[in-house]
Amino acid sequence: MNASSEQIAFLSVLIVGVLLVIALLRPQLSDIRGALARLESKVDLLMKHAGIQYEPYKDLPRDVVDAVQRGEKIEAIRRYRQATGVGLKEAKDFIEEVQRRAGA
Repeated sequence: MNASSEQIAFLSVLIVGVLLVIALLRPQLSDIRGALARLESKVDLLMKHAGIQYEPYKDLPRDVVDAVQRGEKIEAIRRYRQATGVGLKEAKDFIEEVQRRAGA
């Protein structure tokens, strides 16, 4: 076996290992997401009870706010990425959180 074959074998084993770990942890990640959503809901209720206003659109560029309010999720993500330079996944997660917390 030459060095190239050894590297390919190592990478193959590594990829299979990573896929196995992902497959095993996937149900736990779902549980964690659910727990986090419940925790956020409780924090929102505590804030409301304490009279603390949450402004989901605070510090967002106006064109992003407009797109979210029109229900144009993809446009909001695109504009948020342009304004901040973040990646697609981060922008999508952020805009979905803004929509959720704004009740959109």
